[in-house]
Amino acid sequence: MGLFDIFKKSKNEEQVKGIVSPINGELLDITKVPDEVFSTKMMGDGFAMKSEDGIIVSPVDGKVGVVFETKHAVILESTEGKEVLIHLGIDTVNLKGEGFEVFVNVGDEVKAGDKLVKMDLPFIEANAKSSISPVIFTNLDSNESIKVVEGPVKIGEANRVEIAK
Repeated sequence: MGLFDIFKKSKNEEQVKGIVSPINGELLDITKVPDEVFSTKMMGDGFAMKSEDGIIVSPVDGKVGVVFETKHAVILESTEGKEVLIHLGIDTVNLKGEGFEVFVNVGDEVKAGDKLVKMDLPFIEANAKSSISPVIFTNLDSNESIKVVEGPVKIGEANRVEIAK
């Protein structure tokens, strides 16, 4: 390992240090999302989450780029320039905003752990295909992928999701 490898490692660690768990619940591999658009990574690589209390926080430091009118999705731009799509449940666009309380607006600066949305889980589970929510990094470099440590997790927990090269 050369001197420059040490710097590369430090840069990589710094890049992924800011990704935290956005939920209390369970983290899942993206392939477990019950929708082929997400599970086959058509929109990009990522991970899935199943919230136990409906609270969704920002997984990264960054800025709110889009809050969908139907409140079922938020797009963040991380301080490292990664675009992060948080899609709340499957087929929830059809709920037309019902079952979601959004706490951020376009242009807001967010820190990892800041509350974004509260999902009404009983309503969503009764009226949508699934409450499993994909988190997609839509603009990863071709040599990057998402690695997730599946299982139970608490909001703000670090070292469970990373961008691997």
